[in-house]
Amino acid sequence: MKTASLFLTPALGLLAAGLASAPALAADLSVTFEPGAETGRIMVALFDSQAAYDEGRSVRQAVVDVAAGQRTAAFDGLPDGDYAVRAFHDVNGDGRMTTNPFGMPTEPYAFSNNARGNMGPAKWDQARFAASGATVQTVSIK
Repeated sequence: MKTASLFLTPALGLLAAGLASAPALAADLSVTFEPGAETGRIMVALFDSQAAYDEGRSVRQAVVDVAAGQRTAAFDGLPDGDYAVRAFHDVNGDGRMTTNPFGMPTEPYAFSNNARGNMGPAKWDQARFAASGATVQTVSIK
């Protein structure tokens, strides 16, 4: 029994030190969507920096099953900070955003803050919002 405690004590000490130095996870983000159709799914991507947003590197993703009556994506345990959401309504259920021959989306899409792009997606500064504690965003998909 003594041998086991010799191995566990240092491990518990390292675990406690790691927990003490870990950033506080305080933000619970809820994004509620107002879809224009009652079919398909809404594909949601969450970004935590302008670089990630510009490069399309989401930190979390979610799928909202509109056909099953869902309207909300939840992202729990996030560090407090700035975030942005990109989403599109996969009305036809093929798992990707459908575009016309010129590359323009033919399925509804949206950004946090209901930001709108001009000849492209909304910019980070338009879509960015601060999340701290319980944070709610309502986004209209158009």
